[in-house]
Amino acid sequence: MAAKPMDLLQGTLDVLVLRTLAWGSMHGYAVSRSIHQRTDGVLEIEDAPLYKALHRLEQAGFVSAEWGLSENNRRARYYALTPAGRRQLRTEESAWRRYAEAVFKVLEPT
Repeated sequence: MAAKPMDLLQGTLDVLVLRTLAWGSMHGYAVSRSIHQRTDGVLEIEDAPLYKALHRLEQAGFVSAEWGLSENNRRARYYALTPAGRRQLRTEESAWRRYAEAVFKVLEPT
């Protein structure tokens, strides 16, 4: 029996989207699908929060967007990481790694 997908911790979505776009330009559904696949189905991103995050990241200058055709030959908005987005990704990844290491230290038996 497959485990139920987990809810995202607050502040997680942006770094997941930035990391996913670091592998290449993609449309929103592909971002969601990639995160789902890379986490073995543990993280499932809903459309509304994903597109709000993409819009927020675009407004901040961390991603750029342009219209293109999807694999299904449908019009889709493709997102790509900007140089500022790469810098932001490094900053956020560093912070998340420090946070996760601290949590794991507490979870480890003494």
